[in-house]
Amino acid sequence: MAERLAKIFGTEEDKVNCPFYFKIGACRHGETCTRIHNKPPVSQTMVFPHLYDNPPAAVAFADGLNVPQENLVEAVNHFEDFYEEVFTELAKFGELEEVVVADNIGEHMIGNVYVKYQSEDQAQAAMQGLLGRYYAGKVIMAEFSPVTDFREAKCRQYNEGACDRGGYCNFMHPKHVTRDLKKQLFRAMYEDHPQYKEDRDKRKATEKKRSRSRSEDKRRVVGSDRDREREKERDRGGERRRSRSRSQDRKKHSKRSRSREHRRRDSRERRHDSRDRDRDRRGRDHRDRDRERDRRDNSRSRRD
Repeated sequence: MAERLAKIFGTEEDKVNCPFYFKIGACRHGETCTRIHNKPPVSQTMVFPHLYDNPPAAVAFADGLNVPQENLVEAVNHFEDFYEEVFTELAKFGELEEVVVADNIGEHMIGNVYVKYQSEDQAQAAMQGLLGRYYAGKVIMAEFSPVTDFREAKCRQYNEGACDRGGYCNFMHPKHVTRDLKKQLFRAMYEDHPQYKEDRDKRKATEKKRSRSRSEDKRRVVGSDRDREREKERDRGGERRRSRSRSQDRKKHSKRSRSREHRRRDSRERRHDSRDRDRDRRGRDHRDRDRERDRRDNSRSRRD
């Protein structure tokens, strides 16, 4: 039972816990949801509900309406300025792994900003550091989020460019951030905070050692498996040689047996032939004596 509950936790089959809140950190039913929203006491990921104030052009475009090109360019510039400012400020509390701004226009997700730190301690420091602060005239509301893998939270159809629900989809539609802007912001973060780079290099070295250790363990396992296979092959080879030797011995024994049998048979045939020859010779001798006796008798009778 416990295994089944653990397996279905956070899925549609889970009738107790809300799967949308577990995957996305937001639910369209809010506090009226019939399922439980398990809010973690601490997490690497934080969510700032409705922190980004979307321009009307961005909302209209997300709703599938036609928007003039100049308005779209202005909305993109507005978003990139916001993204750079928030990224730079949040990087003061710890090393950032990802910053995602939802492009959804549903009431429970519009303007939500998700931030994932490298560790829970850094996220907790950000939570304490932002307590009571304002942005764009609004109090910053922050909470820990159960989202740890944004790939599970993102809408797959949106990534493919064909979501039927548009901006009201319940899965996350992340706003597009150019690769150049991301590289620029992460490079600036590591330049402004050298400790983050040192920690990252240490993690990479540790991970490399672990990977090398796993590779060596794998090679040892493969080597031991290969040795066992060789041993089995040697055993099979020895068994084949022994079987071949026994087969050859049987063949030799069979040849010897056949040879002895042939010799016995030949000897019997020779003996029989010798007996037949002796019998024939004795028969000829008897016939010769009988003829000689008949001849003498005939000669005596003619004289008389």
